[in-house]
Amino acid sequence: MTARVRLGVFAAVALIAFLGAGGYVAYAFHQREVAHEAAPGVSTRTDVATVVGGPHLAFRSTALGDGYGQTAMVPLTAPDGPRVLIPASCERLYAATTEMICLSADRGLVTTYRAIMLTADFSARNDLPLVGLPSRARLSPDGTWAATTTFVYGDSYNSPGRFSTRTLITRVDGSASVDLEQFQLIVGDRTVNAVDRNLWGVTFANDDLFYATAASGGKTWLVRGSVAARRLTALREDVECPSLSPDRTRIAFKRHGDLPAGKWRLAIYDLATGKETLLAEERSVDDQAEWLDDAHVLYGLPRAGEGTASSDIWSVPADGTGAPRILVHNAWSPAVVR
Repeated sequence: MTARVRLGVFAAVALIAFLGAGGYVAYAFHQREVAHEAAPGVSTRTDVATVVGGPHLAFRSTALGDGYGQTAMVPLTAPDGPRVLIPASCERLYAATTEMICLSADRGLVTTYRAIMLTADFSARNDLPLVGLPSRARLSPDGTWAATTTFVYGDSYNSPGRFSTRTLITRVDGSASVDLEQFQLIVGDRTVNAVDRNLWGVTFANDDLFYATAASGGKTWLVRGSVAARRLTALREDVECPSLSPDRTRIAFKRHGDLPAGKWRLAIYDLATGKETLLAEERSVDDQAEWLDDAHVLYGLPRAGEGTASSDIWSVPADGTGAPRILVHNAWSPAVVR
């Protein structure tokens, strides 16, 4: 093949690629415009101080159109009513009485992620360490510690294309941070040092005690952890994404059991008695649950059958009775601030 022919072939391929990319961009823009025009209206309010001055729910708004992905807040007395929208756009968020953490995405040519602590007026205060794709976020009740879980590539034990998790517990001012991989993991009478250890889904009891998920060798455990002691102790198997109840007596979690791969069932574990209670939600829930109060559990579910990026926050009784119901339409990543 002559140089002139090679140049001609290259030019043709480049032109096809350019036209293809241009066509995709035009298609994506058109789809975005259609979604925007078809977006359902969501009632909003502007009295931020009134909402945050009392018990409220913070979440990621998933109503299509303006405000998609922004942080929203509603009073607990009217969770599906008009919402306050603030400028912070988060993939995952969590809030305590005086603090809010936002895991955000900057979707440029290369998508980058940040863990941002927000000020009282919801502007960025400082960044926390973050590596990988955001998955979970929690704050200690007093707002001292933040926990983040991300998915990462590149661990040597992974099969090609597989993720592992990275979970950090960091002071909210960024002054100290520790990776849970550095903690001692005790299962029964042995210390687990396997290279395939994964840890995720922290839920805090106070500024030292927390619970999380540990995994190794195809098994998962609920573990109790101590920040000061740098130690994790397994309590029971088949627990993922634990969430501690407000009265500190129970753990809401998702269990795999004998379900197909990638499917889970919500359940409650009594820390004192070891009793497990399956909840009335029978659909698979891939989320870290949140407690509305001591009697109800919240979780996010994608909107089924619509082909959209919308989702809703659902509520179900924590005693296994009743039936699931939507608490907030067009919402994700709930955090109850009491």
